[in-house]
Amino acid sequence: MPPRTPVRSGPRLPLVVTSDNELLDELLRLAAAGGGEVEVAADPASARSRWAAAPLVVVGTDQAQACLRARLPRRPRVVLVGRSGEGDGGWEVAELLGAEHVAVLPAAEPWLVDRFGESLTGRGAVGGPARIVAVIGGRGGAGASVLAGGLAITAARCGLRTLLVDADPLGGGLDLVLGWEQLEGLRWPALTEADGRVDAPALVRALPSRGDLVMLSWDRGDLLALPAEAMAATMDAGRRGRDIVVVDLPRQLDDAAVIALQAADQTFVLVPAELRATAAAARVVAAAGLHCANLSVIVRGPAPGRLKAREVARALDLPLAGTLRPEPALCRNLERGEAPAAAGRGPLAALCQRIVTDLTGAAGVPAEAR
Repeated sequence: MPPRTPVRSGPRLPLVVTSDNELLDELLRLAAAGGGEVEVAADPASARSRWAAAPLVVVGTDQAQACLRARLPRRPRVVLVGRSGEGDGGWEVAELLGAEHVAVLPAAEPWLVDRFGESLTGRGAVGGPARIVAVIGGRGGAGASVLAGGLAITAARCGLRTLLVDADPLGGGLDLVLGWEQLEGLRWPALTEADGRVDAPALVRALPSRGDLVMLSWDRGDLLALPAEAMAATMDAGRRGRDIVVVDLPRQLDDAAVIALQAADQTFVLVPAELRATAAAARVVAAAGLHCANLSVIVRGPAPGRLKAREVARALDLPLAGTLRPEPALCRNLERGEAPAAAGRGPLAALCQRIVTDLTGAAGVPAEAR
């Protein structure tokens, strides 16, 4: 298993993509004038893992064609930067790349300083851009959708503006997990043509919602491939317009799921305490670990072979984020259309509360106070 690198705990930094050292020096100077640092990628290959999550992407004209050939997903707030006298084909390349602006130096220096400053100081309601947490099952039927739903319900109960994203086209549907199948609102098929330009407030207003929780899920129509561009736009809108985003991922990672993984600050792999489930989860971890360094495991009981949670974590070479004891009433409540962790009691609710608090610092509301 490849070694994992630590994930930056603070806000995401703007991404600069260029191998032109002189241009890079100028952009680093402008970023410093805007109040902070940037991440640097010399080419599209090294930029790909950070492309979707960065609050701003600045592409040097030296890498514009390479980014086009790499077919990086369209996303908002991409700026193409060049120097005066390099030619007038910038707008054509920018349009193909999906860039919103072309900045020509030195004339655009004050404008770029402002753009760097905006991306470095943008804050959400909990003290920064929204935290993105992803959940994936170690094997089929592990309960990842229920955990994702519980996390979203818990975050909303804590007063956090929450977006729950169903990224599994072959799942049963998070609207059923929450009992929201009758709610009106936009579903994924309406976003499949998204080209990276999604207005965050407009998206939130269009989605099914209750209180602080909004959800983007599938309808019951024909199975559609979800474009990576639509997921990138959704992750960006969620990071700008919400306090926390919870994503339910498929075990078979398509391009859209990879975008969500790359944007995630934390990914939880839910694994039943069984030998075969652990073996299956090892494959999931190997695939997910290529796109998100911050993986942890949650082990769900019962353990028919007395396999311990720490043994599962050790086998997967992952930190143990928590355990879930059997909760028979949970299944009955789900069949009746009751959302997981809605009452704030039980093993799932307790685990979700701890995770939300660790991620955001938001404290829960005691059950007796509601």
